[in-house]
Amino acid sequence: MTRHSSFGHRSLACAVMQCPPEQRREALLHLAAVHDPTQQPALQHALSTIKAGSDAVWQGLWFATQAGHIEAAAWVQPLANQTAQLWLPRQHNSATDALLKALQSWVNEQPIALCHVVLPDDATNWETALVAHNMRVLATLEHLMWQCQTVQPLANLLTLSPFAELSPAQQRALVANVSEGSLDCPGLREALTIDTLLAGFYDQAPQAPEHWYQVRHQGETVGVLLLAPNHTTQRWSLQLMGLLPEWRGGGMGKAIIQQAQALASKAGASDITLTVDAQNIPAKRVYAQAGFTRYAQQRLLAWC
Repeated sequence: MTRHSSFGHRSLACAVMQCPPEQRREALLHLAAVHDPTQQPALQHALSTIKAGSDAVWQGLWFATQAGHIEAAAWVQPLANQTAQLWLPRQHNSATDALLKALQSWVNEQPIALCHVVLPDDATNWETALVAHNMRVLATLEHLMWQCQTVQPLANLLTLSPFAELSPAQQRALVANVSEGSLDCPGLREALTIDTLLAGFYDQAPQAPEHWYQVRHQGETVGVLLLAPNHTTQRWSLQLMGLLPEWRGGGMGKAIIQQAQALASKAGASDITLTVDAQNIPAKRVYAQAGFTRYAQQRLLAWC
């Protein structure tokens, strides 16, 4: 059933409702990502994963109309483990405020633990609007890149064993332990379960687990390294790198990064990218020493 509500807008009424099937294409054209070349591939990927007849996916597509014309549209795309992503309207206006108000109420009624959006660092107008509609700023994200070159990992310091050798319970425990006390997006980690975190990594790159490792030192597991190669672009992503709390501060973080760099270079990758919380100064220092440089910055917000 299509749900709707009306909000006063000057002398005309702004109606906000779930998008009926016959207007999906028109509504999608009002999303900001359709008109932003940097967001288009991600939106196309999201749409390509929707199977025919998956009507539940479209329950989060809403629009605001005035005098019978669509003024704004937004889409809450369901993701794994009770999470979702908000695709914003093309522009911010009073119709958008009505739309966001209705969407927030709708999200609160759904089994959604976290609905997030990632903004360019200069999108202060959107951040202000979203915070006004009770979204929390969870982190400032810095995106780093390293151009691949020959790297020799530190001899005999660390070894990598397949992450898949661990049972599901052991995998969850290891990721939980390396996340303990982490300075990377603590607000996000508080909002997500370990199962949700791992499911998110898997959804980003279903072929990645063959490059997921437990990090060992003298036969003892000391950390984790999750890598995701993109064989189309030859770009690798460092999804997660972490040490158990008792092994931090001794130079092993640098050694794990060198292992990742050596693996990617040997496989013919062009570069490695990663994302780090801007407040995580120790990690940023280690990445800088390993040759990573920043190429973008974003803000992470969420209803949670």
